[in-house]
Amino acid sequence: IKVEWREDASCVVVAASGGYPQKYQSGYEITGLEEAGAMPDTYVYHAGTKFDGDKTVTAGGRVLGVTSFGKDVAEAAANAYKGLEKIKFEGMHFRRDIGITK
Repeated sequence: IKVEWREDASCVVVAASGGYPQKYQSGYEITGLEEAGAMPDTYVYHAGTKFDGDKTVTAGGRVLGVTSFGKDVAEAAANAYKGLEKIKFEGMHFRRDIGITK
């Protein structure tokens, strides 16, 4: 593996299933993955997902993480949240304070 470093900041926000971290349901179709992944400097990492035929569905509590880059943490976080806006599944929730500085 060739590792390459960047000078930019990065931020990841995790999308979780409804009910997580306690009991949650799975098997809900996830949409918007391609749109989020097509954004510049934005990557969608799967965790609790699986294929069901030609669909990607939820299969865990921590479903996926959207990672984005920016000139600083605030911009990277804003870009990650823009990526999350494109992704939808029933019961999806995520923290809204990641990378937010006061």
